[in-house]
Amino acid sequence: MTSVRLFDLAGEDPQRRFSPACWKTRLALAHKAVPVETTAWRFTEKEAIAKSGRGTVPVIVNRDRWISDSWSIAEYLEDTFPDAPSLFGGEVGQALARFLNHWADMVLVPSIFGLIAMDIHDHLAPQDLTYFRSSREQRIGMTLEALVASRDDRVAAIRASMQPLRQTLKSQQFLGGDSPRYADYAVFGPFQWARCVSPFQILERDDPVFAWRNRILDLFGGLARNVPSYD
Repeated sequence: MTSVRLFDLAGEDPQRRFSPACWKTRLALAHKAVPVETTAWRFTEKEAIAKSGRGTVPVIVNRDRWISDSWSIAEYLEDTFPDAPSLFGGEVGQALARFLNHWADMVLVPSIFGLIAMDIHDHLAPQDLTYFRSSREQRIGMTLEALVASRDDRVAAIRASMQPLRQTLKSQQFLGGDSPRYADYAVFGPFQWARCVSPFQILERDDPVFAWRNRILDLFGGLARNVPSYD
């Protein structure tokens, strides 16, 4: 099988790959057992992925086809490699995974960003610093420093908001049931993002979500565990 090329967001250290969306794709590729060649990409390197029609990663290239957006990539992998293990487990599973993917992107990512924004900044390549700060501060309406200043006070409420996730994982090993599916990778991505750039403790160690996160870390020979990180 020809390897797929993945453009994967990196910090100043090219081995520090921290994008939550890219982690969804890395795990989806591993789930499908698709050989992959990763290329370190940084925020200001828009020209390198221009053929995708987007300015953000993940982007994969399979033969001459460019596919962007983690959800679109997952659907492409499911359709292109039907004989490999399913990412969704059928149409119903795909519909439920779509909901969890949106929840992770729209609820979990903004919550976690408010805790780790300066940690992300401090790991970026010099050429990305101005872009990252200006674009994010315009979006949030305050400085990164001001955003994270109250994180110790806010983390308890963020943990409490994960109660539906916690209750689900008390009775099953994965969001996909007995085995992981794309829903797991979609929700795991933001936690791996934080793990790769920040020493700030988001999950308590006796939390079922923490235990589930560790199970994902150990999948595929420790693909997500064996990277530069803080635990």
